[in-house]
Amino acid sequence: MFITVIPAKNEAKTLEKVISNLPFDLLDCIIPVLNGCTDNSLDVLETINCPLLAPLWFTEPLGIDVPRAVGAIEASRLNADGILFIDGDMFGANKEMLTKLVLAVRDQGLDLALTNCYPTITRSDISPAAACLLKVREELNRQLQVFDIIGTATPSHGPHAVSGRLLRLTSPVDFAVPPMLLARASRAGLNIGVAAEITHMLLGSPLRSADHAYKITETIIGDCLSALYAKDGKFGPRTLYGRDYIGYHHERRWDLI
Repeated sequence: MFITVIPAKNEAKTLEKVISNLPFDLLDCIIPVLNGCTDNSLDVLETINCPLLAPLWFTEPLGIDVPRAVGAIEASRLNADGILFIDGDMFGANKEMLTKLVLAVRDQGLDLALTNCYPTITRSDISPAAACLLKVREELNRQLQVFDIIGTATPSHGPHAVSGRLLRLTSPVDFAVPPMLLARASRAGLNIGVAAEITHMLLGSPLRSADHAYKITETIIGDCLSALYAKDGKFGPRTLYGRDYIGYHHERRWDLI
């Protein structure tokens, strides 16, 4: 059984497009995890004629990445052989690309199939904050000895797929802090690779406020640091040069996982 998990918070404008891009013939179940929605996301799902849909609904926001963990818990309960993760705003990820991710896990032996969202970019093309983020991602991937295989790719950014083997090895917390998932797979000697590419700007995620962009960057930097310094599967500090990188980390609903 291959399952798609779609975290979504107020993504009514893009949710139908994201679902229409899925490779239905390769999937057995689609789990949108609607959390903290104040728009008509649930109504959108109800208008889609798709028997694979099995949405989960939470009145309150779950915090960044926790909906992935909730979806992974449900997929584990259903004894999934693999999971495709895609956010509810990533309408730029087309069927061909998502098919590659699923097949990389189902047929080609990858346990963690990632998307490279910076296939051609150079550091001079991005902001200093983004350059700092990529540097930390690179440092983590080098320590995990996967940089030569995946570059700066990470499950924090872009659609990705995991195998049932990785699912059974992890805890839900690994999905709530995606670099921990990467670290878990690498340290267990599982197969990791890049199965798809798309430039970040083409993914479709809308531009939000400068404050949101800042907090997302801070969150992912902190998550990478936490994975970099993790021991025995436990979080490491989110600190670099004496500065703590928190972002949205405190908004994660740990009590639900």
